[in-house]
Amino acid sequence: MPSKSGVHVALIRGINVGKAKRVAMADLRALLTDLGYTGVRTLLNSGNIVFTVPAAVAGSPALRIEEGIAKQLGVSARVLVMTAEEIAAAVIDNPLRNADYHPSRLLIAVIGKAADRARLAPLAEKDWSPEVFALGARVAYLWCANGILQSELAAAVNKVLGENVTARNLATMTKLHAMVLDSGNEIM
Repeated sequence: MPSKSGVHVALIRGINVGKAKRVAMADLRALLTDLGYTGVRTLLNSGNIVFTVPAAVAGSPALRIEEGIAKQLGVSARVLVMTAEEIAAAVIDNPLRNADYHPSRLLIAVIGKAADRARLAPLAEKDWSPEVFALGARVAYLWCANGILQSELAAAVNKVLGENVTARNLATMTKLHAMVLDSGNEIM
């Protein structure tokens, strides 16, 4: 599959959580650079990478990065990649952004495949009070009122989608969006 050139964000699921699947961010940056990507920067220690796909680099960035992590770093981890436009939409079009929700408990769950969005639609019909659920174009928004670890909603989304979803809190997604903007991208 040909890649779309431009700034992207890779979100690696399940690394550096506890003692399992430990990956150094310096190793991830080197891996992406070796794969031909440029402007590679990481955020935090949990597999958030902003990078540019040059027009000459072909193939799916998600698949290439996933295979590279397995082969070069010896870790099996699902990688979801968003374009600059998708990360901007996830942050800017957030239907819960005007509510008084703490950004560390408001998750943006990135959906791996477009078809998986329909699998989450039934969750939107349920009353999750005090939690809140909303669907976006490529993401789902989860307000985890009592914390992420205690969230029945977060558990339900993970049960439905398994490895085809990864979530970051609003604070992290906002920082990733700012990094994309700092990369010279025109996305507002």
